[in-house]
Amino acid sequence: MSRVSSRCPDYRGFDMISVDHPRYRSLVTREHLAKCAKKGIVAWEGLIAHGRGEAFDYMLGERTIKSAFQAERTAAALLLTARHPVISVNGNAAALAAHEISALQKACKARVEVNLFHRTEARVEMIENLLCEAGAHVLGGEAERLLPLSHDRAWCRRDGIFSADIVLVLLEDGDRCDALVSMGKTVIAIDLNPLSRTARLATLTIVDELTRALPQITDACCKISDIEKVQLINSVDNNYLLSEAIREMTGRLTKCSGLKNTAR
Repeated sequence: MSRVSSRCPDYRGFDMISVDHPRYRSLVTREHLAKCAKKGIVAWEGLIAHGRGEAFDYMLGERTIKSAFQAERTAAALLLTARHPVISVNGNAAALAAHEISALQKACKARVEVNLFHRTEARVEMIENLLCEAGAHVLGGEAERLLPLSHDRAWCRRDGIFSADIVLVLLEDGDRCDALVSMGKTVIAIDLNPLSRTARLATLTIVDELTRALPQITDACCKISDIEKVQLINSVDNNYLLSEAIREMTGRLTKCSGLKNTAR
Protein backbone atom coordinates (compact mmCIF):
# COMPACT_ATOMS: atom_id res chain seq x y z
CA MET A 1 0.00 0.00 0.00
CA SER A 2 1.26 3.46 -0.86
CA ARG A 3 1.68 5.62 2.22
CA VAL A 4 1.94 9.01 0.48
CA SER A 5 -1.29 10.99 0.40
CA SER A 6 -1.98 13.47 -2.38
CA ARG A 7 -3.76 15.58 0.25
CA CYS A 8 -0.48 16.22 2.05
CA PRO A 9 2.11 16.91 -0.68
CA ASP A 10 4.53 18.67 1.69
CA TYR A 11 4.55 15.95 4.35
CA ARG A 12 6.25 12.98 2.69
CA GLY A 13 8.37 10.40 4.43
CA PHE A 14 6.15 9.40 7.36
CA ASP A 15 5.83 5.73 6.46
CA MET A 16 4.66 4.70 9.92
CA ILE A 17 1.28 6.38 9.28
CA SER A 18 -1.15 4.60 6.98
CA VAL A 19 -2.95 6.80 4.47
CA ASP A 20 -6.24 5.09 5.29
CA HIS A 21 -6.11 6.29 8.90
CA PRO A 22 -9.11 8.61 9.45
CA ARG A 23 -6.83 11.18 11.11
CA TYR A 24 -4.02 10.83 8.56
CA ARG A 25 -3.53 14.53 7.83
CA SER A 26 -3.62 15.47 11.50
CA LEU A 27 -1.16 12.75 12.50
CA VAL A 28 1.26 13.57 9.70
CA THR A 29 1.11 17.26 10.59
CA ARG A 30 1.98 16.45 14.20
CA GLU A 31 4.90 14.25 13.11
CA HIS A 32 6.10 17.01 10.78
CA LEU A 33 6.00 19.60 13.58
CA ALA A 34 7.82 17.25 15.94
CA LYS A 35 10.53 16.74 13.31
CA CYS A 36 10.81 20.53 12.91
CA ALA A 37 11.04 20.91 16.69
CA LYS A 38 13.96 18.48 16.80
CA LYS A 39 15.69 20.60 14.14
CA GLY A 40 15.01 23.79 16.11
CA ILE A 41 12.64 25.39 13.61
CA VAL A 42 9.64 24.96 15.93
CA ALA A 43 9.97 25.72 19.64
CA TRP A 44 8.93 22.83 21.88
CA GLU A 45 6.28 25.13 23.33
CA GLY A 46 4.93 25.49 19.80
CA LEU A 47 3.79 21.86 19.86
CA ILE A 48 1.50 22.69 22.78
CA ALA A 49 0.13 25.69 20.90
CA HIS A 50 -0.61 23.51 17.87
CA GLY A 51 -2.54 21.02 19.98
CA ARG A 52 -4.62 23.80 21.47
CA GLY A 53 -5.46 25.04 17.99
CA GLU A 54 -6.48 21.55 16.87
CA ALA A 55 -8.95 21.37 19.75
CA PHE A 56 -10.69 24.53 18.57
CA ASP A 57 -10.65 23.27 14.99
CA TYR A 58 -12.52 20.15 16.13
CA MET A 59 -15.23 22.46 17.43
CA LEU A 60 -15.45 24.11 14.00
CA GLY A 61 -15.78 20.73 12.34
CA GLU A 62 -12.35 21.25 10.72
CA ARG A 63 -13.87 23.46 8.03
CA THR A 64 -13.87 27.09 6.97
CA ILE A 65 -17.06 28.63 8.31
CA LYS A 66 -18.93 31.40 6.50
CA SER A 67 -17.70 34.21 8.77
CA ALA A 68 -14.08 33.05 8.37
CA PHE A 69 -14.46 33.06 4.59
CA GLN A 70 -15.72 36.65 4.84
CA ALA A 71 -12.76 37.55 7.08
CA GLU A 72 -10.34 35.99 4.58
CA ARG A 73 -11.71 38.09 1.73
CA THR A 74 -11.55 41.16 3.97
CA ALA A 75 -7.93 40.34 4.79
CA ALA A 76 -7.17 40.24 1.06
CA ALA A 77 -8.82 43.63 0.59
CA LEU A 78 -6.78 45.14 3.43
CA LEU A 79 -3.49 43.68 2.21
CA LEU A 80 -4.05 44.83 -1.38
CA THR A 81 -4.84 48.41 -0.33
CA ALA A 82 -2.07 48.68 2.28
CA ARG A 83 0.81 51.09 1.88
CA HIS A 84 3.34 48.79 3.57
CA PRO A 85 1.93 45.31 4.34
CA VAL A 86 4.03 42.78 6.24
CA ILE A 87 3.43 39.08 6.88
CA SER A 88 4.93 38.18 10.26
CA VAL A 89 6.04 34.54 10.54
CA ASN A 90 7.01 32.36 13.49
CA GLY A 91 8.36 28.81 13.59
CA ASN A 92 5.02 27.01 13.60
CA ALA A 93 3.72 29.05 10.69
CA ALA A 94 6.83 28.44 8.60
CA ALA A 95 6.79 24.71 9.34
CA LEU A 96 3.10 24.38 8.51
CA ALA A 97 2.72 26.73 5.57
CA ALA A 98 5.96 27.98 4.01
CA HIS A 99 4.67 27.46 0.46
CA GLU A 100 1.32 29.07 1.26
CA ILE A 101 3.11 32.10 2.75
CA SER A 102 5.20 32.40 -0.41
CA ALA A 103 2.11 32.25 -2.63
CA LEU A 104 0.34 34.92 -0.59
CA GLN A 105 3.39 37.17 -0.71
CA LYS A 106 3.39 36.99 -4.49
CA ALA A 107 -0.35 37.75 -4.64
CA CYS A 108 -0.37 40.78 -2.32
CA LYS A 109 3.25 42.04 -2.61
CA ALA A 110 3.73 42.05 1.16
CA ARG A 111 7.08 41.79 2.87
CA VAL A 112 7.74 38.64 4.89
CA GLU A 113 9.56 38.95 8.21
CA VAL A 114 10.44 36.35 10.84
CA ASN A 115 9.53 37.42 14.38
CA LEU A 116 9.95 35.03 17.31
CA PHE A 117 9.14 34.79 21.02
CA HIS A 118 11.79 32.08 21.56
CA ARG A 119 14.43 33.88 19.55
CA THR A 120 17.98 32.87 18.68
CA GLU A 121 19.87 34.02 15.62
CA ALA A 122 20.38 30.39 14.58
CA ARG A 123 16.64 29.72 14.76
CA VAL A 124 15.81 32.89 12.82
CA GLU A 125 18.24 31.80 10.09
CA MET A 126 16.73 28.29 9.88
CA ILE A 127 13.20 29.67 9.52
CA GLU A 128 14.28 32.25 6.95
CA ASN A 129 16.02 29.52 4.93
CA LEU A 130 12.89 27.34 5.06
CA LEU A 131 10.78 30.22 3.73
CA CYS A 132 13.31 31.06 1.02
CA GLU A 133 13.39 27.42 -0.11
CA ALA A 134 9.60 27.66 -0.53
CA GLY A 135 10.02 30.68 -2.80
CA ALA A 136 9.40 33.54 -0.38
CA HIS A 137 11.50 36.69 -0.35
CA VAL A 138 12.32 37.22 3.32
CA LEU A 139 13.27 40.58 4.75
CA GLY A 140 16.90 40.62 5.82
CA GLY A 141 19.10 43.15 7.55
CA GLU A 142 19.75 43.90 11.19
CA ALA A 143 16.89 43.51 13.64
CA GLU A 144 16.48 46.13 16.36
CA ARG A 145 14.55 46.20 19.62
CA LEU A 146 11.85 48.49 18.24
CA LEU A 147 8.53 47.24 19.64
CA PRO A 148 7.40 48.22 23.16
CA LEU A 149 7.74 44.72 24.61
CA SER A 150 9.90 43.23 27.38
CA HIS A 151 10.51 39.95 25.52
CA ASP A 152 12.21 39.03 22.25
CA ARG A 153 9.16 39.68 20.06
CA ALA A 154 10.36 43.30 20.37
CA TRP A 155 13.12 42.55 17.82
CA CYS A 156 12.15 43.43 14.25
CA ARG A 157 13.42 45.23 11.15
CA ARG A 158 12.94 48.97 10.87
CA ASP A 159 11.71 48.63 7.27
CA GLY A 160 9.52 45.63 8.14
CA ILE A 161 7.05 45.23 10.98
CA PHE A 162 8.10 48.51 12.61
CA SER A 163 7.17 50.56 9.52
CA ALA A 164 4.16 48.48 8.44
CA ASP A 165 0.68 49.93 8.29
CA ILE A 166 -0.88 46.45 8.11
CA VAL A 167 0.58 43.33 9.71
CA LEU A 168 -0.74 39.83 9.06
CA VAL A 169 0.19 37.84 12.16
CA LEU A 170 0.24 34.06 11.94
CA LEU A 171 -0.26 32.12 15.18
CA GLU A 172 0.37 35.20 17.30
CA ASP A 173 0.88 35.96 20.98
CA GLY A 174 -1.40 38.54 22.57
CA ASP A 175 1.31 40.84 23.93
CA ARG A 176 2.70 41.74 20.54
CA CYS A 177 -0.75 42.05 18.98
CA ASP A 178 -1.62 44.56 21.71
CA ALA A 179 1.62 46.46 21.08
CA LEU A 180 1.09 46.61 17.31
CA VAL A 181 -2.47 47.89 17.67
CA SER A 182 -1.29 50.47 20.23
CA MET A 183 1.25 51.67 17.64
CA GLY A 184 -1.65 52.43 15.28
CA LYS A 185 -1.22 49.44 13.00
CA THR A 186 -4.00 47.40 11.45
CA VAL A 187 -3.52 43.82 12.64
CA ILE A 188 -4.97 40.82 10.83
CA ALA A 189 -4.73 37.66 12.94
CA ILE A 190 -5.26 34.03 12.02
CA ASP A 191 -6.28 32.35 15.27
CA LEU A 192 -8.47 29.29 15.85
CA ASN A 193 -9.23 30.44 19.38
CA PRO A 194 -11.87 33.21 19.30
CA LEU A 195 -11.37 33.76 23.05
CA SER A 196 -7.65 34.54 22.89
CA ARG A 197 -6.19 37.98 23.57
CA THR A 198 -4.89 38.07 20.02
CA ALA A 199 -8.30 37.34 18.52
CA ARG A 200 -9.96 40.00 20.63
CA LEU A 201 -7.32 42.69 20.24
CA ALA A 202 -6.75 42.34 16.48
CA THR A 203 -8.43 44.61 13.96
CA LEU A 204 -9.58 41.57 11.99
CA THR A 205 -9.47 37.96 13.17
CA ILE A 206 -9.74 34.95 10.89
CA VAL A 207 -10.95 32.01 12.97
CA ASP A 208 -9.67 29.28 10.69
CA GLU A 209 -6.82 26.79 10.39
CA LEU A 210 -3.68 28.31 8.90
CA THR A 211 -3.32 26.05 5.86
CA ARG A 212 -6.98 26.59 4.95
CA ALA A 213 -6.92 30.33 5.56
CA LEU A 214 -3.82 31.33 3.61
CA PRO A 215 -4.88 29.86 0.24
CA GLN A 216 -8.30 31.49 0.63
CA ILE A 217 -6.68 34.88 1.19
CA THR A 218 -4.36 34.32 -1.77
CA ASP A 219 -7.26 33.31 -4.01
CA ALA A 220 -9.22 36.41 -2.97
CA CYS A 221 -6.21 38.63 -3.71
CA CYS A 222 -6.26 37.37 -7.29
CA LYS A 223 -10.02 37.65 -7.83
CA ILE A 224 -11.46 40.42 -5.65
CA SER A 225 -12.91 43.48 -7.37
CA ASP A 226 -12.24 47.09 -6.40
CA ILE A 227 -15.88 47.51 -5.40
CA GLU A 228 -15.77 44.50 -3.09
CA LYS A 229 -12.52 45.73 -1.53
CA VAL A 230 -14.19 48.97 -0.49
CA GLN A 231 -17.31 47.21 0.78
CA LEU A 232 -15.36 44.72 2.88
CA ILE A 233 -12.99 47.29 4.37
CA ASN A 234 -15.87 49.60 5.29
CA SER A 235 -17.77 46.80 7.00
CA VAL A 236 -15.06 45.31 9.24
CA ASP A 237 -16.69 44.18 12.50
CA ASN A 238 -14.38 41.92 14.47
CA ASN A 239 -16.88 41.45 17.29
CA TYR A 240 -19.35 40.01 14.79
CA LEU A 241 -16.73 37.64 13.34
CA LEU A 242 -15.74 36.37 16.77
CA SER A 243 -19.35 36.00 17.86
CA GLU A 244 -20.15 34.00 14.74
CA ALA A 245 -17.19 31.69 15.36
CA ILE A 246 -18.30 31.11 18.95
CA ARG A 247 -21.87 30.51 17.77
CA GLU A 248 -20.65 27.90 15.28
CA MET A 249 -18.61 26.16 17.96
CA THR A 250 -21.34 26.12 20.58
CA GLY A 251 -23.88 24.99 17.98
CA ARG A 252 -21.67 22.08 16.99
CA LEU A 253 -21.06 21.12 20.63
CA THR A 254 -24.79 21.25 21.31
CA LYS A 255 -25.47 19.07 18.29
CA CYS A 256 -22.83 16.54 19.31
CA SER A 257 -24.22 16.47 22.83
CA GLY A 258 -27.70 15.84 21.46
CA LEU A 259 -26.50 12.97 19.28
CA LYS A 260 -24.81 11.37 22.27
CA ASN A 261 -27.91 11.69 24.40
CA THR A 262 -30.07 10.21 21.63
CA ALA A 263 -27.75 7.19 21.42
CA ARG A 264 -28.46 6.42 25.03
